[in-house]
Amino acid sequence: MSDRQDRWQAAEHLALTLADGGLQRMAARTLAVFLFADQQSVTAGEIAERLDASAGSVSAAVKSLLSVGLIERLPAPGSRREHYRLRDDAWATLFTSQNTVIQVMLQAAQTGIDTTPADDPAHRRLTQMRDFYHFLLSEIPALLERWQQHQQSSPH
Repeated sequence: MSDRQDRWQAAEHLALTLADGGLQRMAARTLAVFLFADQQSVTAGEIAERLDASAGSVSAAVKSLLSVGLIERLPAPGSRREHYRLRDDAWATLFTSQNTVIQVMLQAAQTGIDTTPADDPAHRRLTQMRDFYHFLLSEIPALLERWQQHQQSSPH
């Protein structure tokens, strides 16, 4: 198998892993194209060709990745096609957007706490859940700051 085939097989494997982790399948495959592309930016047409997918499904995947901040639209002077690239801060942006999920979990735990008596084992478990997500949420800013410092100090 050629290096190029190995590369795209690894990309498809990563896409399956991302899909298993909750990302929609086409968004996962599209993200894999951004991660494994050997050029700085790609067009939706290039993604569709690489994935042998319809323009509509790629367009929806690109919109999804744009909306969560993983990719960005680039100016492409002289080109009539939109160009996109993976954002440099994609993973920190995605992690930050997970705060919404944490907030939902906190609220769900609090609702459960509010509806159970203090001596109920469910109350204790829900309190532990709430406390965990509260702790996690409070740690995110410092974690992201350490990540930025790490990025600035490590050679790329």
